[in-house]
Parts: sequence; C-alpha cells; structure tokens
Amino acid sequence: MKIEAITLREIQMPLVHFFETSFGRLYHRRILLVTVHSEGVNGWAECVAAEDPFYSSEWIDSAWPTITQYLAPALLGREIESARECPALYAKVRAHRMAKAALENALWDAEAIQRQQPLWKLLGGTRTEIPCGVSIGIQDSVEQLVEKVQTELSAGYRRIKLKVKPGWDVNVLEKIRSRWPEILLSCDANSAYTLDQTEHLRSFDQFNLLMIEQPLWDDEIYYHSRLQKQLRTAICLDESIVHARAAAFAVESGACRIINVKVGRVGGFTEAKKIHDLCQAQNIPVWCGGMLESGIGRAQNIALSTLENFRLPGDVSASKRYWKEDIVDPEVQVSPQGMIPVSDRSGTGYCVKEELMEKLTVRKQTLTPGKMSSSIPLTKVRSSGTRRKSLRVSSDLMLRLFTIMILPEKFNCIRVTSHVPSPTSACSTMKLPPLSRCPRIPQPKLTSRNSVPSILARRHAFLSISTYPSMPSSTCSTREGGA
Repeated sequence: MKIEAITLREIQMPLVHFFETSFGRLYHRRILLVTVHSEGVNGWAECVAAEDPFYSSEWIDSAWPTITQYLAPALLGREIESARECPALYAKVRAHRMAKAALENALWDAEAIQRQQPLWKLLGGTRTEIPCGVSIGIQDSVEQLVEKVQTELSAGYRRIKLKVKPGWDVNVLEKIRSRWPEILLSCDANSAYTLDQTEHLRSFDQFNLLMIEQPLWDDEIYYHSRLQKQLRTAICLDESIVHARAAAFAVESGACRIINVKVGRVGGFTEAKKIHDLCQAQNIPVWCGGMLESGIGRAQNIALSTLENFRLPGDVSASKRYWKEDIVDPEVQVSPQGMIPVSDRSGTGYCVKEELMEKLTVRKQTLTPGKMSSSIPLTKVRSSGTRRKSLRVSSDLMLRLFTIMILPEKFNCIRVTSHVPSPTSACSTMKLPPLSRCPRIPQPKLTSRNSVPSILARRHAFLSISTYPSMPSSTCSTREGGA
C-alpha cells in the first residue's frame, strides 16, 4: 500500500442543540478530516482534537501543523503492508495522539477497502450490532434535562450519561433517579472535582450509578486510586488513559473498574486494541466514548465497538442527535432497541457526501512527497518589549542571515521584512523603511573567543530557526474561505 498523498480539510458544522460540559458550551464544531490517497483508494478519518485545548492539550490548530510538518512527511511516498506499521514511522514525535490517530485510522480505512473487507473485521471485531448509550450535556434547567432524558429513553438508548460539575450534580442525579429508578445511569465529570471533595463524591453512591467518569484531573491516576477506595460506585477513567501503559498503571493501582476507550485520544486503532486486550485479560470492561464526531469519526467508533471486550453501551449515538445533515451516507441510525447494526460493506460501510463536504470546507491542503506544505512555517522570535511577533522565515532570509554571520563587513546590512505583509495583501498598511535607515550590524574581529567554532555555533543557531515548530499568530487570515 503506497501512500501517494494526504489531504487535510477543516469543515464547520452547526450542532442541532448546544452541548455543554464542565469545560464550556459548544454551538458548532470545527472538524479536521484527513484523507489518505493510496493506489486509487481514499481512506478517510477524523481528527477529534477540539476547538480549544480544554479536554486535552491538543486542539485543531495544533494538530494541523503537527500533521503537515512532522507526521505526513514520515508517511508520504512510503509503501507499507498494513496500517499497523504506521505508529512506528512517526514514533519519535512525542504525544500529539489525536493527530497521529487521524492518519493511522485513515490508513486502516484504506487498507480495509483495498482488501475488500469491512473495517470491523480487519480490526478483529466479533459483534454484528453494538449497544448504544447517550451522553446528555449540562442544560439550562433541570426541567429541560428531564425532557431530554425522556426523549432519549423513548428513542431506545440503553444507558443515560449525564454531564456533571459542582453545583450541577447531586440535585440533578436525585431528580433523574427518582423519576427513573431502574434505568442504567452514569455521570461524567470531565475532571471537575478534586480529592478534597471525596465526601461530596461519596454522596453519589446513593444513586446506584453504573460509574462516575473521570472525576479528578487527567494526570491524577494515583489520586483516583485513593478515591476509588472510598467509593462504592465504580470509577471510569477517560482523559487519564492516553496509551496502554497508562491503562496498565490504572488497573494495577486500582484507580478504576471501567475504562473508556476513545480511539483518537489514545493515538489510533493499534493502541486502542492494545488497551482492549490488556483490559480483557484483567476482566476490566471497556466502552467506546465519543467526541462529538461527524459520521466519519462515528463510523470508526462503531467498528472499534465490535471488539469482544466492549461490554458496556458506548456513546456512539445517531447522527440526527447532533447534525441536521451528516456528511456520510447512510447516516448513523439507532434502532428502537438501542442498537446500531454493523455494515458488511468494505471499509467503514459509510460513503462520504463529497458535495456537502465541499460546501462545509473552510480550508484544505493536499500534501505529496514533493510538496510537504503549501505554506511557509512561522517561527516565534523575541521582539522589542515583552510582546512576541511572528517572523516569516524564508530561505532567502536564511541565506542573508548566514551571510551576516560569516562574510565580510560589506554584507553586514540586512533589511528584515518578513514580518511585514506583502504589498498585495489586503491587510498590508505598512511601508518598508529606506535602506539607509536599516541598522548596520558590526562584525567583531576574530579572537580566541570569536573563532571559527564560535561562528559555526552561531550559524547552527540561525539555521535551526527554520526547523523550530510554531503556531501562526498573524492577524491576517491564511485560512481559505474566510477570516
């Protein structure tokens, strides 16, 4: 399977109803989609990095440059036998698991299509349908929440999960449990509590919950183990489980009794399968969490949920709960019995609505082996005062900087103009100063402290600028389709 090109695109989709967690409220989604082009086949995947770095340190505007500058170049032009080989190719890149997962999962989709095999079977799944639960965000009132719970139960969902935070927890759980004493009910805190609130969290035990999901901060696995000893209710870890090693630590330390597996959060299908196998060996049930995905990400969650140890209803719900129109055909549907049937067609079994996709696209970039990026990287440099400016470092500027460092005095005047918008830019209002006003950089005489090794060290420092990764901060929009 030869990786010929990779396309990134950002689409924007309004939610049918706002979705609120302890992090905040969302009304629409910015979604990063990845397509891997291989021998006439297009494999699709969704990067689940959110609009802001609240759920995790990753967000859409960190995932995009990470893919274009580091991950995609490690894959482009290569021939691989299986998508399983993908993680090793960019293993030297630390973290950025959501960005990695998008590329790996797209390769799994492409491989399944090329093998003319359903993705869920390629992954080793055994279920032909999966049970579905639903996650209900924080509402404007308890009455509004009760109405939404009734709607989802009528639709057949087998488990109700409520988002909670201090001030929206015990009173809400009490209301829902008194109204529906027999339903499978859980809550999700998204790290909203601290270990100091153990007594408060113990009051959740009275509601006979399936689990309390991620009550403490994501790096507090040890504190979760202490908390779990104080609770009858099972703790489920979500944000804390970023790879199989974290899952092993959580299980061995008794930090949880259930684990939520999100394929994007853990870096792709390969790592998700490792966590599944580890938990199955320790008799720890797992379930598939959701990240407000479009149909592309949702379809891959369905495939993952067919693995044997996904014993609890996941957050894989119907498209219509979130989108007026999804970008896949057919849209994801849940039966009145709360189940999603699994397709036997090759790949995910869902087709992309390409015409709708183009309408929703606000920026797009295709990478090939000969063209890694269509934009010039931006590097942060210290300017006068405490403010940082964005310096656009071109190859021409690098050559001139190098010239300053090692060539004679007559070359020592340089006019740095890269931070100024081009004259044709719509936001350009600055004019360049005359050459005579540019500062001259004096050349020191060679001494024992300013010898050839010193010059080479400075040359290395300046050349390293072009490889230092950073985020664009220009006030001028470089995004296609608008500001």
